Amino acid sequence: MLTKFESKSNRVKGLTFHPIRPWVLASLHSGVIQLWDYRMCTLIEKFDEHDGPVRGVDFHSNQPLFVSGGDDYKIKVWNYKQRRCLFTLLGHLDYIRTTFFHREYPWIISSSDDQTIRIWNWQSRTCTCVLTGHNHYVMCAQFHPNEDLVASASLDQTVRIWDISGLRKKTVAPGVGGLEEHLKNPGSTDLFGSSDAIVKHVLEGHDRGVNWVAFHPSMPLLVSAADDRQVKLWRMNDAKAWEVDTCRGHYNNVSCVLFHPRMDLIISNSEDKTIKVWDMSKRTGIQTFRRENDRFWVIAAHPTQNLFAAGHDGGMIVFKLERERPAYSAHKNTLYYVKERYLRRYEFGTSTDVPVMAIRRNGGGHLRSTAHNISYSPTTDAMLICSNTTNPETAFYELFTIPKDTDPTNPEFVEGKRSSGKAAVWVSRDRFAVLDKTNQIVIKNLKNEVAKKLQGPNCDGIFFAGTSRLLLRDGDNIVLYDLQQRKSLASVRVSKMKYVVWTQDMNHVAILGKHNIAICNKKLECLCTVHENIRVKSGGWDDLGVFIYTTSNHIKYVLKNGDGGIIRTLDLPIYITMVKGNSVYCLDRDCKARVLAIDPTEFKFKLALINRKYDEVLHMVRHAKLVGQSLISYLEKKGYPEVALHFVKDERTKFGLAVDCGNIEVALETAKTLDDKGCWNSLSKLALAQGNHQVVELCYQRTKNFDGLSFLYLLTGNVDKLKRMTKIAEVRKDVSGQFQNAICCGDVEERIKILRSVGHDTLAYLSAKTHGLEEEAESIAASLGQSPDELPEVKPDAKLLLPPVPVQQMQANWPLLTVSKGFFESAMSAKGSKLAAQSLLDAEEDDEAVMANGGGGWGDDEDLDIDEAKDVTAGEEDAAEDGGGWDVGDDIELPTDLDVDVTAAAGGEGYFVPPTVGISQQQVWVNNSQLPVDHVLAGSFESAMRLLQDQLGVVEFEPYRPLFMATYARSRSAVVALPATPCLFGSPHRNWQEAGARNGLPAVGLKLSHLVEKLQAAYQATTGGKFQDAVSKFQSLLLSITLLVVDNKQEIAEAQQLMSICREYIVGLSMEVARKELPKSNLEEQKRICEMAAYFTHCDLQPVHLILTLRTALNLFYKLKNFKTGASFARRLLELGPKPDIAAQTRKILQACDKNLTDTHKLQYDEHNPFTVCAATYKPLYRGKPQEKCPLCQASYVPDYKGNVCKVCRVSEVGRDAIGLRISPIQFR
Repeated sequence: MLTKFESKSNRVKGLTFHPIRPWVLASLHSGVIQLWDYRMCTLIEKFDEHDGPVRGVDFHSNQPLFVSGGDDYKIKVWNYKQRRCLFTLLGHLDYIRTTFFHREYPWIISSSDDQTIRIWNWQSRTCTCVLTGHNHYVMCAQFHPNEDLVASASLDQTVRIWDISGLRKKTVAPGVGGLEEHLKNPGSTDLFGSSDAIVKHVLEGHDRGVNWVAFHPSMPLLVSAADDRQVKLWRMNDAKAWEVDTCRGHYNNVSCVLFHPRMDLIISNSEDKTIKVWDMSKRTGIQTFRRENDRFWVIAAHPTQNLFAAGHDGGMIVFKLERERPAYSAHKNTLYYVKERYLRRYEFGTSTDVPVMAIRRNGGGHLRSTAHNISYSPTTDAMLICSNTTNPETAFYELFTIPKDTDPTNPEFVEGKRSSGKAAVWVSRDRFAVLDKTNQIVIKNLKNEVAKKLQGPNCDGIFFAGTSRLLLRDGDNIVLYDLQQRKSLASVRVSKMKYVVWTQDMNHVAILGKHNIAICNKKLECLCTVHENIRVKSGGWDDLGVFIYTTSNHIKYVLKNGDGGIIRTLDLPIYITMVKGNSVYCLDRDCKARVLAIDPTEFKFKLALINRKYDEVLHMVRHAKLVGQSLISYLEKKGYPEVALHFVKDERTKFGLAVDCGNIEVALETAKTLDDKGCWNSLSKLALAQGNHQVVELCYQRTKNFDGLSFLYLLTGNVDKLKRMTKIAEVRKDVSGQFQNAICCGDVEERIKILRSVGHDTLAYLSAKTHGLEEEAESIAASLGQSPDELPEVKPDAKLLLPPVPVQQMQANWPLLTVSKGFFESAMSAKGSKLAAQSLLDAEEDDEAVMANGGGGWGDDEDLDIDEAKDVTAGEEDAAEDGGGWDVGDDIELPTDLDVDVTAAAGGEGYFVPPTVGISQQQVWVNNSQLPVDHVLAGSFESAMRLLQDQLGVVEFEPYRPLFMATYARSRSAVVALPATPCLFGSPHRNWQEAGARNGLPAVGLKLSHLVEKLQAAYQATTGGKFQDAVSKFQSLLLSITLLVVDNKQEIAEAQQLMSICREYIVGLSMEVARKELPKSNLEEQKRICEMAAYFTHCDLQPVHLILTLRTALNLFYKLKNFKTGASFARRLLELGPKPDIAAQTRKILQACDKNLTDTHKLQYDEHNPFTVCAATYKPLYRGKPQEKCPLCQASYVPDYKGNVCKVCRVSEVGRDAIGLRISPIQFR
């Protein structure tokens, strides 16, 4: 039995499969109905409206309905799409045992402990028929799948067959002659009244109550299960029904039984905790599956797939009786596979599929259940067929030689050489390896004779790995073993490994586990791993080195760097045999060879991008239909937003990409299309960062950011537009903005006018008097009507508020450094230049329109044309039109200091060209290293911060400032040169012996030993009680670890241990500082103080510090009268071996606590349950509870703190995905 899914719940009394979706419905003894997805192993929904156990449940064959019946005497019909009960059918007077839908008619049949069977019409919601006759509980009642029959089983020890053709005729349901007969005799009635259902047969043979009865899906057979521990097979015809045989083997009541939908098998389960499979023809048991503690109550079969479900006391299991994966082996363009009793050959090129030879049947006649895998040797045309390895004692293999001349219509029967063995694979042209039942590897020849035995590593599985090599599986450890050298070459860990798939050149291998895939090279070095939530089925390599694999419902791909995606969905699982171009060759579960078409554009695009084949990328961007948000996010993640920019269609997405890659031209065009205020604001920030004040001006105009415009004109020295902004503010009645613009323009008269208009005549008088405007001052004084003594005095030291005159108006944008364009920017340069020109023209045209139509003060003044473009090139254009020919005149004014030797023209250039500047050592360091400290030493702080962000999730770099500056300061050596000349700088290398000109790496002044010295200083501060000082030292030490360079794995481990020490001390000391600041006014606050002291004792500290924390916690808990926990602290303290006086005092407290081992108050502290302390809330995070971690220091947090800056290291983002600490070049190999 192959278990596919298992659930834990209360006792399961009813089960049913959905006919199409991967769902199973389970009704529980607790009254809950659970809907499970057995493929994804997830609970989809719960339905809880019944009172008491629910014993019957069934899905409708084509409607989104299911029916349930329970001990509350109710039958409920549910709609699982609406997730609610549609209606309830009432009529039964006792517990309802089973409920089933009819396959065609709108009927529901139910059986009950009230000794009746009822048939309901779920469309009219009425009971159409009641079947009476049983004189005890009716345990089961079912419709016949094709005929108008009903079978029922009862505790009165009988099985009854009912004829319900009368009910069908009465309700005019489609049937043989039903409608015609009704139309011929519409008014005819039976003399004694029409009988809807009559008893056709009564089957007696069981000695005790019958629990279940089921029809065969196609034959006139029934099977029944009873409390007499027997399963009986019955046959019937129109005249009679009789017992065929009895299956004996159960040791307790048989609770349920059914026929296999497609094979001649009977499956039963019992309260003896077993499921038994019986051969229907021989009536003998074939297999038995046993559980230790759970009785089985119900079993259900999937209508179309090889799936069964069984309910027991502790839940349910979904299982298969046999393995459905076909056994196959592919070599070049040929596929060999086993189907039924034949070995078949399929040619990929011609799609010809013929049987090669006939093989004898094994076991019970089902070869697929025994052919587990096959291995083909092309040189000798020999085949190894291995049996199922579930039982090592009975596992075997057979060696066949494929006949050269075969007749496809009548394949030749070939007798194989059979031997015991768990697995067999070819290791050379005429040798194969066998793993025997004692897990020993044996090498055999073509005569199936033992050539030699190997004492290799322990293993439980062997797989092909090339000539004279094997992959050995030992649990989760995979070993590459050389048979000739008899030694292990490499190993890798893969959980629940099942299959291996090699590339054609044997340079790469995909190791497939149950839920994961590991891609390795031929040295078994893991290149990447992929984890799936559902089972991985098969896989194959395509010609480009991309691994295509299948799960239960998808075809997916994975590149060697770990990037992957979905190619297409699947209705049913398939097994890939070969991938070629756009086609996937595969076998389905019926062993039919199929060819599926796939679209490889996406993974080809990613592969070209990874391999830097930019010509192919550009071709795909221009011609392929690349769509999907996942591809756009992939390009953003990989640092290619400019690539996504050229084919994305959504305007808002295009705008975001343009902002990300700093493409102002595309962002401007997209912003005009969207015309969204948020987009204009984002564009203004981008343009401002690049110094493009013309675009900033346009953005401010579109968003009516008048203050921003004024400040922009002030910065660029555009006084004319600044004066116009004053007039605009006046029209808008923005007095504050008008006054500020007047100050910036130095317009004193305007300021006085504004002050008088708002009633500040005194301020207006002072402004006029201060700036020497006597006439204006006298006019204001006269209007005030005050005497000269009453007027405010002007300070003699007052300064005139006049802005400095702009030296030069900034017309052009801020100059930017010339950088080389990327490949894609260059490729799109024609399109980009056209776009940029159009954008600038649009900007010039939009200025006047926006300023005129902006509303408020924009459109009421005729002088508000902010951009008055003048045609300064008109004269030049006219001159060009008047003249003709080529402009090669000699009217060029050359500098007089150019002295070129005319006679040198024949021999050379005649002037000196200075050599180009080479690459600096700092740039060499950046190119050669991926360690952040090397980039800091090179002065490339930006790239260093980017590395820290990728590797450790650092987002806050201010704490790194002193460390960066100190590190950079020691990156160069200085030698004093001649007087009045600068020093000569050198660049020390740590690899000076082999560095050369382009392979150098900087010398790092910080060593691991230096940090150990700093650690001792932090320990001293902790011992002295200087907690804040100690926390600062530990935090500085923590950040310094990230700027180390070490040489070997031992030093890497020591650095990681040092980081762990820093984290524990920072969390503990910070918690202690917070505890001392807490108030102690009431009991709850005192309890919180005790809790934090208890948590501090679980930080991983040095013994001397742990003794101090335990003494503090012991005293607090003793005062709180929590003697039991206090005694635990005392024992822990004594185990650390404190000083004699402390030990004596502790023993006294322990003796006092032992007299009353109870805790007066309940605290949030469980010393026996392992936990970590949240570094933000200082509350315990017990094992198994959700938590987020800091990628740098690994401090733990509650999930609510995800996205915040870590409070321990102060630099990293909690919960951010990061690579991890990188402080050595060996971590990148």
